[in-house]
Amino acid sequence: MRRGGRGGGAGVSVAIFFSLWLCAAGAAAAGAWLGVRIRDLSETEMDEISARHGIREGYGVMVVAVLDGSPAASSNLRGGDVVVGFEGRPIVDSRMFQRVVAAAPLDRELPLTVLRRDGRRQLLVRLQPMPREIAGERVAAEFGFFLRESLAEARGGPRAGTADSEALVTDVLPGGPAERGGLMPGDILRLIDGEPLASFRDATLILSRVPLDQPLRLVVRRGPEDQLALTLPGPSRP
Repeated sequence: MRRGGRGGGAGVSVAIFFSLWLCAAGAAAAGAWLGVRIRDLSETEMDEISARHGIREGYGVMVVAVLDGSPAASSNLRGGDVVVGFEGRPIVDSRMFQRVVAAAPLDRELPLTVLRRDGRRQLLVRLQPMPREIAGERVAAEFGFFLRESLAEARGGPRAGTADSEALVTDVLPGGPAERGGLMPGDILRLIDGEPLASFRDATLILSRVPLDQPLRLVVRRGPEDQLALTLPGPSRP
């Protein structure tokens, strides 16, 4: 199955972000977790895989990184592996991989087929329930924005002697709910659905409980002092 429009650039970076968590879209705190960053293959990579491994048309997803302590790390999955099969099903792109991992059982080892430069490997992986913090980041991605932890700042600079952190918006997907709701890179989350945030972890835990069929109400700090109230439309709504 040949896919068009794989030119890399912004599309690749979005795929890396979007496929990190591999959980179910409807209930963020539920679903299985593998613990990898992945991206879709470019047309050039698909052609190379097809030629090297004798596959009629190249397909699969590229493993960009494996998270420490994750099921993927325990299974010996490596950065640079190309996942082409899971539980006997061919894997053609990152969204498909996301869906099948989310629906997979947690009570047994499951076969994962990967391609490496030296050939095809069959690995066994035992998935885990998704940690709530990671589920929260996944919810943010569903709404079309991405976060990282940043040292909390007060007027005049960081708060000396504290371990407080803030949830900094690093990227906003074009055309997504976050952009339509007015969220911008550089915004700092202050409230989520009326709940105040004392740390980045607070943000991820609260987001993990957010339903995807309802609007997301945020208060953000933009610039040194401005605070704005924003409403992001639910990603599951038409």
